[in-house]
Formats: sequence, structure tokens, C-alpha cells
Amino acid sequence: MGEKGLQTPARKVYLWVRKQSKKVKTVLGVVTCLTLLITLRLLIHDHNHFFVLAEFVHFIGILCLIYKLSTLKTCSGLSLKSQVLTAIFLAVRVFCSFIMEGDIHTILDFVTLAATLWVIYMMKFKLKSSFMTDLDNMHYLYLIVPCVVAAFLIHPATAHNFFFRILWAFCVYMESISVLPQLRLMQNVQIIEPFTAHYVFALGVARFLGCAHWINQVYDTSGAYLYLAGRGYFWIPMVFLAEIVQTFILADFCYYYIKSVMSGQLLVRLPQPV
Repeated sequence: MGEKGLQTPARKVYLWVRKQSKKVKTVLGVVTCLTLLITLRLLIHDHNHFFVLAEFVHFIGILCLIYKLSTLKTCSGLSLKSQVLTAIFLAVRVFCSFIMEGDIHTILDFVTLAATLWVIYMMKFKLKSSFMTDLDNMHYLYLIVPCVVAAFLIHPATAHNFFFRILWAFCVYMESISVLPQLRLMQNVQIIEPFTAHYVFALGVARFLGCAHWINQVYDTSGAYLYLAGRGYFWIPMVFLAEIVQTFILADFCYYYIKSVMSGQLLVRLPQPV
């Protein structure tokens, strides 16, 4: 069916936006994000719920991968390195959370970790023949070493053991860049099948929710939250920066994902320069 045959309100808005210049699209994107932030602020009063939602959305994304691996019997388009990095930061966070907090976040992270480990097992052993080894070419050390260094230099100044504070900082930094190998692989492939696209989009939504938490915290304290006593002068700003960086890293893909969905396409096509 042609474009004129689908004149739903959402379709009309999409067609209008598509005709606009890049500058107008950028402004519309910013306005949309601000509108979503305000809406979430009005609907969710407990800021902790933002993190719960983010972790839940991440788990939903993993379920999309599990469905793909179980039904399609292929891991084509998936980055094993991203899954390994995800398992690393989740394992560290579960350990730290169990020692330092022991709440609903610990349970959600543990379930997500178990699901991620299953995905890694399927990719490495059961579906190894479909794994794109040559395209999953981002080196682990380029990602892990900077996170270790940053965690040692900038970490929370709480009453917990020094080792636990460094581990907690490490998992925060690792989470912010763990998706990079997946984005690199997709950049190499250019065309992303639906379930992988759903997974990466879920990561984008999860990171937006996490970023919304910090933005609301900073707004409610008129910026004072960035330098709360007892948390270190650079720790909160660094966490805030990590959330924003990861959100922007995924924002470009989310744009093309929404564009493909609105166009009625099953596959997400990325442009040459991403």
C-alpha cells in the first residue's frame, strides 16, 4: 500500500517530519525528549522507579534476543562482545548491589544477568556458525581499560569498602559503553533484522529512563545534587555524564528504528556514515 493509503494521524505526522530539514528535525527531537521528560516527571513521583523501569525494559530487550535465538536459530547481527561486556557489568553490579543495597534492583539485575549468560552460551556454542566474527571487531581492552582507570580515579565517597566503591564505579562506566561493539557491528552490516533492532531500541529506552532519573534529581535540587556531600565532588557529575553519553550513543539508532517502524519496514537500514 502506498504512502497515501495510510493516512493515520501518526502517519501524517511522520510524513510531515520526514520532509523537514535536518535542523528542524533536531529541534523536534529535542522538544519530543523534553515533552517525554516532563510527562514522566508528572506520572512518576518516586525517582527510584525510573531505574526499576530501565532495568525492566533492558530485560524485555534480552527476551527479544532469547526469542530470536530460540526460534530463528541464528545469532546473525548480534555482537558477542557487547553481550560479554553486559554480563561483566551486570555481574559486578549484582555483587555490589547484594553487598551494598540488596533490594529490587539486585533481583532485576540477577534475572537479566542470567538471561544474558544464556544468550552468550547460545552464541558461543549452539549457534556459533552464524556468528559474524569478522564484523564484531572492537577490542575488549579499548573499552575495559578506560573504565578501570576512570573507576579508580573517580568513584563514590561513601562509607563502603574502597574496593566495592571502585567496583560500583566500574560497572557504571562499563554500562555506558557496553553497547559500542553492537553499534559497530550494525554499522558494518548496515541492515538490522527486527529482533536485534528491538533489543537495541530497548537499550535506548532504558538509558533514556536512567538519564531521566538524573535529570530530575538535578532539577529538583537546582543543581546541588551534582555535588552532594559525602558522594565525592566528581562522582555524581561523572555518572550523569555517563548516562547522557550512552543515551546519545543510542539516540541515532533509535531515530532510524522509529523511522523504519513508521515506514512499515521490518528491517532497520542505517546510512553509510553513522
